[in-house]
Amino acid sequence: MRLRPITEADLDRVLACGTDEPVGWVEAGLLRRRLADGQYRHGLTWIAEDDGQVLARAIWWLPPGGAYPRALDCLLVLDSVPDRAGLAADLLGAAHRAFGERGMRGLPSYHVFLPTGWRERPEAVAALAWRQRAARSAGLTGELERLRFEWTPAAGLPARTGRLDFRPEPDDEVFLDAFRRVANGSLDATTVAGRAALGAERQARDAMLYYLGMQGPREWWRLAYTPQGGLAGLAVPSRNPDGPVVGYLGVVPELRGHGYVDDMLAEITHLLAETGARQIQADTDVGNRPMAAAFERARYRNHAVRMVLHGA
Repeated sequence: MRLRPITEADLDRVLACGTDEPVGWVEAGLLRRRLADGQYRHGLTWIAEDDGQVLARAIWWLPPGGAYPRALDCLLVLDSVPDRAGLAADLLGAAHRAFGERGMRGLPSYHVFLPTGWRERPEAVAALAWRQRAARSAGLTGELERLRFEWTPAAGLPARTGRLDFRPEPDDEVFLDAFRRVANGSLDATTVAGRAALGAERQARDAMLYYLGMQGPREWWRLAYTPQGGLAGLAVPSRNPDGPVVGYLGVVPELRGHGYVDDMLAEITHLLAETGARQIQADTDVGNRPMAAAFERARYRNHAVRMVLHGA
């Protein structure tokens, strides 16, 4: 058994890999496109092979200009393999060691895309289960379930109430203070974990740097103010390589409970629609019920689940 990154000569065999399991996976067309634009690379696509047969395939994603992989997008193992989780764990472990030798710190998380209501579908439960076992064995012992939402023009635009004044703000330090304030008491698991591990200042700065690194222009960002002139929150529409997204939004703690989250989301949706967006994607943690309810009120449709398996 050989565990290794692919070369150009392997590409046809790798492209032929597929699955009928009800999980998200990288099909041939997407693999070709992302190899062409640099989101995928031969050195970040690994296979397990035996006597020339590809038994397993793992594809990591990195952002444009990135030095190290940020996420595992696809993990496939032939269903004829007796221990699919074991082979997958070996493949992930070999790749993780190679990434570490090149200077990567931490482990890239694995994002498993599942249909809504997946717990009621035995085939989806089974498809996730062996991947979870493999991920845990390879060091990805944490788990976060997120709901995926989508807005299209057919749903209609959510109403702008006019209760808040949304303004662009070119000063990054002013925006940084807003990031810091809205993170206090957040129900977002990543934000909570970041504040606990790094402190409020570093978490806010890292969050802001992350959104600055996305493809949406900084000029799209807005701060929201009450009629009395106080900060109500922030709204960050953006883009990723697949299209427009609700990047980030938040309400300052002292003004929560007034429905301002709806105003923030409506502003983001309008701003993206005005740029010609035909589809807007958004995620929120399954435990963040207020945010999920806001998406539903704004006519976003929950179309999938993202299970994030990550390092502890």
